[in-house]
Amino acid sequence: MPDAPSILDQEHEDFRQTVRSFLEKEVVPHHAQWEQDGQVSREVWRAAGEQGLLCFDVDEQYGGAGVQDFRYNMVVAEEMCRAGASGPGFPVHTDIIVPYISQLGTEEQKQRWLPGLVSGELISAIAMTEPGAGSDLQGIRTSAVDKGDHYVLNGAKTFISNGILSDLVIVVCRTDPDAGHQGISLLVVERGMAGFERGRNLDKVGMKAQDTAELFFDDVVVPKENLLGEEGSGFISLMMNLPQERISIAVMAVAAVEQMLQLSLEYAKGREAFGKPIGSFQHNRFLLAEMATEAHIARVFVNDCVQRLNAGQVDTSLASMAKWWTTELQKKITDQAVQLHGGYGYMLEYPVAKAFLDGRIQTIYGGTTEIQKEIIGRSLGV
Repeated sequence: MPDAPSILDQEHEDFRQTVRSFLEKEVVPHHAQWEQDGQVSREVWRAAGEQGLLCFDVDEQYGGAGVQDFRYNMVVAEEMCRAGASGPGFPVHTDIIVPYISQLGTEEQKQRWLPGLVSGELISAIAMTEPGAGSDLQGIRTSAVDKGDHYVLNGAKTFISNGILSDLVIVVCRTDPDAGHQGISLLVVERGMAGFERGRNLDKVGMKAQDTAELFFDDVVVPKENLLGEEGSGFISLMMNLPQERISIAVMAVAAVEQMLQLSLEYAKGREAFGKPIGSFQHNRFLLAEMATEAHIARVFVNDCVQRLNAGQVDTSLASMAKWWTTELQKKITDQAVQLHGGYGYMLEYPVAKAFLDGRIQTIYGGTTEIQKEIIGRSLGV
């Protein structure tokens, strides 16, 4: 089967070995226990920081590697997928949340927060979704009232990744109720602030080791020093950063597709029925041919998106295309892999069954498939 042309250099492959060794030593042996606990250990975050696996794009003066190359992020996502490591929220931390602080933070904020975020001492979350507002960010009700030198924050958020472990939470809130999208701001809420409470660690279909929580804000006093970016610029900042989030999700989707193809090929060659390998039956052979073709197309597409992202050429529409198409493909291919495995595909001891549960969220978070198509359609002038 021909491989898609690689966009990785030798240093990326060397980095892959570092990531793979880390996961085999620090993550895989503990993941089953974390799934029972509903969260990973804080120690694995610090260990990842020590290995340089977090926030490599953060400038060296704040403890990072200062490497602006999303191919490293891609390698981490691919290796986490290969290992079935859905618990550690490293990608959401590195790819999605910390860039807000790197790009929008004041010098004081960067010095205060970035070193801990790089080292894994501080774990981050971003709180967008509310019980009554999901993909429509303009519908949020969480409010922050200006009291001079501080804001008073009230509201509730749900489905927040890293919600239990997080030390810093970027809260999307409304600072001007009458200004539409121009009334949305970003406030950084820190662990221990009075009135900041965590609700349930939510019981999800999959990704059992990833702490996903409800968050509540009851008259939380947030200093003006914790305003991220300009007041009222939150919506624009979110729109600027969402393309990278969606490319990150697409990268994970393609890694999952390739993993499902590999597991399916191995099973089809080794499992026998009626005296011959099940892969030799025409239906299964054609199914695998389709899976291989679609995996190849997805890889070429996502590689192109990553290169465009590195060059600053990814717009909202392209990111939405990548996000919806690859995640829907992941859902389809994973379902086909389960079917091919028969009864074994329904057993959680087999990685295809776990992938079936863990991957179902991919078409939902980061903006649903339907929202992505709406964004693309609008960009086409329809």
